[in-house]
Amino acid sequence: MTSFSRLALASAVALMAGLGAAQAQTSATVAMQLEPPHLDPTSAAAGAIDSVTYSNIFEGLTRFASDGSIIAGLAESWEISEDGLTYTFKLRDGVTFHDGTTMDGEDVKFSLDRARAEDSVNAQKALFTAIDTVEVVDPLTVKVTLSEPNGLFLFNMAWGDAVIVAPESIDDIKSTPIGTGAFKFVSWSQGDSIQIEKYADYWGEPAMLDSATFKFISDPTAAFAAMMAEDIDAFAGFPAPENLPQFEADARFQVLVGSTEGETILAMNNKRPPFDNVKVREAVVHAINRQSVIDGAMFGLGTPIGTHFAPHNPDYVDLTGVSEYDPAKAKALLEEAGMADGFETTLHLPPPSYARRGGEIIAAQLAEVGITAEIINVEWAQWLETVFRGKDFGMTIISHTEPMDIGIYARPDYYFQYDNAAFQELMTKLNGTTDPDERSTMLKDAQEIIANDYVNGYLFQLAYPVIAKAGLKGLWKDAPTQAVDLTAVSWSE
Repeated sequence: MTSFSRLALASAVALMAGLGAAQAQTSATVAMQLEPPHLDPTSAAAGAIDSVTYSNIFEGLTRFASDGSIIAGLAESWEISEDGLTYTFKLRDGVTFHDGTTMDGEDVKFSLDRARAEDSVNAQKALFTAIDTVEVVDPLTVKVTLSEPNGLFLFNMAWGDAVIVAPESIDDIKSTPIGTGAFKFVSWSQGDSIQIEKYADYWGEPAMLDSATFKFISDPTAAFAAMMAEDIDAFAGFPAPENLPQFEADARFQVLVGSTEGETILAMNNKRPPFDNVKVREAVVHAINRQSVIDGAMFGLGTPIGTHFAPHNPDYVDLTGVSEYDPAKAKALLEEAGMADGFETTLHLPPPSYARRGGEIIAAQLAEVGITAEIINVEWAQWLETVFRGKDFGMTIISHTEPMDIGIYARPDYYFQYDNAAFQELMTKLNGTTDPDERSTMLKDAQEIIANDYVNGYLFQLAYPVIAKAGLKGLWKDAPTQAVDLTAVSWSE
């Protein structure tokens, strides 16, 4: 072989290798612990749906940025009337759904009317109760009139439950979602993964990845093995925090530890005896050493909370002292409630590590004061069916990752079934208040009411550890909403 031939061959091999590397860097596989039950964010409470679809597939009039701020989405601008009742949204021009049809004012009206309809199955229907009418002024202008001012209306429209959908997509939306986002749905291998790819006609900044895969790995040991073997490129919400030091010491990886909106709670069924007795609920709360739960289940990751509110919010009140660890007080309260010998109940635990690991610790702590909690491990779909919808439980552990969601305590039919007329009245007043100082005062009052009613055991604010290969950039460090937003993710050159 001549020198020229060798050089040409070497160049060809190098070029092919370079092309292969380039092709390998146009996609990413991101793992999550929970698989969504379906893919319609407007008809279920499962946060895993938003994790896959938020911004990637579906978009709303407004949206959450990575820092939690509210920015323009499908509405490029809006005007608010002086009385705070009318919002006139100017929609972006040239937006299409992934099936090629145009997104316009009629789709916005359909989506909002569907969410607030009497027969709506939207898990956050309360977000839309203030809407009185939705009027299409022209294809790119929609006027929404409220029955009363709502200081959180633009915030509410950023939720995954408020995304804009097309009427013709509804029949198959759970299995074949069609949105307006930077990625379009390709396929779903149930029990394994979901494939998405860049939408070529996206109205905004195009996705940097050509395609992406969401991989579902529920077992923490398997999650660690898959990441170390580099079978996946990132794991959002890594479920084995004890392994973080190993990744931090490995140059192949980067470790991002942020916060979430996730209040992790020991929820109690307030209508089921004996939890309908506030003394029993208080006894349960005082039996729990939340720092031991954080250390044992999360290896120190997590901020203790004493109410259902995120500590990073300026209006947060530290009420951990109201529910401090005091087993002697817990026993005394049980005696006052006529349960000196304790009682038996159930503790339903969904798959996340904070629940399964934390549940073992909490069950042991409750046993020390005479409360026997039968641990029932359930899969996510089963938890949604039996606990969330069926309300068939004594206690459960769950992290509420929706932003600013203290309003759920004003819904007596919500799964933990707390019914307090004064709290409901306070939330109604809060929703109609736009003055920041007045809203701040009311939010602080709300936190104190539920803390002093011992509605649930407030454990910790969920941390958000993300493990990724060193070259992957653009992942959210914090999770201001339930989202694994891949729209700005790319590989370093």
